[in-house]
Amino acid sequence: VTMHYFSRKALKIYSQSRGRKARVLLPLASVFLTGILFLKATSNGHQGYTHPEESGGSAMAERLFRREPEETATPRKTGEFDVVGSLPGLPSFKLEEPGYVHKVELSGEEAALAEEIIQKEAFNRIASDKISVHRSVPDTRDPECRSLVYDSSLPSASVIIIFTNEAWTPLLRTIWSVLNRTPEKYLHEIILVDDASDRGYWGMSLLKRLGSRQGLIRARLEGAKLASGDVILFLDSHCECGQQWLEPLLQRIKENPKTFVVPVIDVIDDKTMEYYHSNGNYFQIGGFTWSGHFNWVDVPENDPVQRNKTLPTRTPTMAGGLFAVDREYFWESGSYDSAMDVWGGENLEMSFRIWQCGGILETIPCSRVGHIFRSFHPYSFPGNKDTHGINTARTFEVWMDDYKRLFYLNRPDLKNAEIGDISERLRFRREKGCKPFKWFLDTVYPQKFIPDDPNNVRGYGRFINPGSGSCIDTLQNEEKEEYTLGFYPCHDFSSASQFFSYSLEGEIRGEESCATVNSETLEASSQVIMSPCNGNPSQKWDYLGNRFTGKEHLRISPCKILTSQIWDLEKDFEEP
Repeated sequence: VTMHYFSRKALKIYSQSRGRKARVLLPLASVFLTGILFLKATSNGHQGYTHPEESGGSAMAERLFRREPEETATPRKTGEFDVVGSLPGLPSFKLEEPGYVHKVELSGEEAALAEEIIQKEAFNRIASDKISVHRSVPDTRDPECRSLVYDSSLPSASVIIIFTNEAWTPLLRTIWSVLNRTPEKYLHEIILVDDASDRGYWGMSLLKRLGSRQGLIRARLEGAKLASGDVILFLDSHCECGQQWLEPLLQRIKENPKTFVVPVIDVIDDKTMEYYHSNGNYFQIGGFTWSGHFNWVDVPENDPVQRNKTLPTRTPTMAGGLFAVDREYFWESGSYDSAMDVWGGENLEMSFRIWQCGGILETIPCSRVGHIFRSFHPYSFPGNKDTHGINTARTFEVWMDDYKRLFYLNRPDLKNAEIGDISERLRFRREKGCKPFKWFLDTVYPQKFIPDDPNNVRGYGRFINPGSGSCIDTLQNEEKEEYTLGFYPCHDFSSASQFFSYSLEGEIRGEESCATVNSETLEASSQVIMSPCNGNPSQKWDYLGNRFTGKEHLRISPCKILTSQIWDLEKDFEEP
């Protein structure tokens, strides 16, 4: 496959080894990146196909760069490419073939092999290899986006893609989608950074890899140091860019260089490679949980984007895999916390820092990029450490002031964890005059539920049944799914499993879920379910005096004010 790319820009492929950088840079008027991979593949498809991972890379005969004479170069048109070789298992394609819009169907031995690979790699590589690296994707934007006109003089972008042991076809599809759907004048360069891949098919002379695994955070920092475009734009290595994806991002950065912008992220199914997308006028923004995880939340009803679906929308946090920012402001705003290991927590750290230190973080509805969301991480973490937890503890210690108490309530295991030296990050915060976290909650994320705040709740803590000495308990269930509310012998007030709030609206709730009964089928011994809070009467509970009696409890029965139906609320703001 020939990456045919005309401009005075370059496709850069970088790698680092300890203390030095090696790179291949072709800053020519006409550049061809030619990858010729000869494997046991036929011209008709997968018969006899051996993937380079299984062959240990020995099947790869050649990969090279060549420069075409300038006088023979013909400017490329969208969708026109020269095929000079074959990639692993890639036959010729037509638009109606698998992956154009619909999912890839597998059967027999292929399906069995795919399932085996999914268990190792967290996505279906067999299905991916059946799809063209140039496949078209649906235009998922709101129709109003298609009529917008952007400035003709937008800043240029350096696209940075970090990978480690990424499969061939998702990576190539990412690169091609950038080249196919980006105006030449805005694409300054593509920078690939290989974070110490150790699979056979990355054992080529073209790429020299990091001598040891550095992780996404430090690898991205290396890529950012090499960038020379006006804007740096990070993409994960398994994305597909939509129509006119870049211009809305660049336009917003041009209008305010202190703005970090993220596209709306569509889902590419990790098992079928189907490109899912929501209605163009619906999307979500980023939130966070007190346990230190990113989550998706709905756009507030009073947000201006509810009336105009093309408007940039402020988002409290970002997922972190895909974003763009003015290159100079990236460094001025603190870049990444380089003391964080590998991956995890860096997106919340960056989000809080952006807002608290004078920047803006926005979702741009008219920019859409597809992304393969894997169900688990197929790579290892050095030392088998909980890097996400440790990185998040660093974040909360630096940026969340006294609100870190709620993090440690959910993660008591991290109270005394070794999180490294945070003095430089604290110094940065002081010198920049960054705002307190309460400002962030009041101004940026006022809809965030604070479980022990008297402005949100009437009381909080353990719900204790005095007759049995037991407490309402999550039984270690997570809030992201519905679960049956249980009870368990009360333990000390150091874990979130017995921590509940009684809201001003009369809900017994966790962070995002409320104790719920099915009001249509009230039966004795029916269980109480924790489900997303929705304000319905089935989630309202009575509180009499300083004791909670309620309508139904755990297993519901008619209220008789029996000892088994009375629960003390540990902390009552209205108690004298």
